[in-house]
Amino acid sequence: MREHDLLVAALLDDDGLALEDFSRACAVEAEWVASRVREGLLPVAGDAPEAWRFTSVHVRRARAMRRIERDFDAAPELAALVADLIEEIEALRARLR
Repeated sequence: MREHDLLVAALLDDDGLALEDFSRACAVEAEWVASRVREGLLPVAGDAPEAWRFTSVHVRRARAMRRIERDFDAAPELAALVADLIEEIEALRARLR
């Protein structure tokens, strides 16, 4: 992770992003995000979209999911599964270091 990415991650994790800001950060429509949250593919705290707050972890996951959906014409569920596997591999690699 680059120094700039670390700074952005630290800032995001303090307060989190609202839905509109998050969707802009991920270059997706707010409805794309809302759909993934409703389907349980993008976990977030809060009951209503107005209360949702997203962190840098959510940004990375949503960007990965969108890339997988776009590049491989994957269903949202498959993209979420692949994102889960990528996160698990990264965690295992970190433990090995």
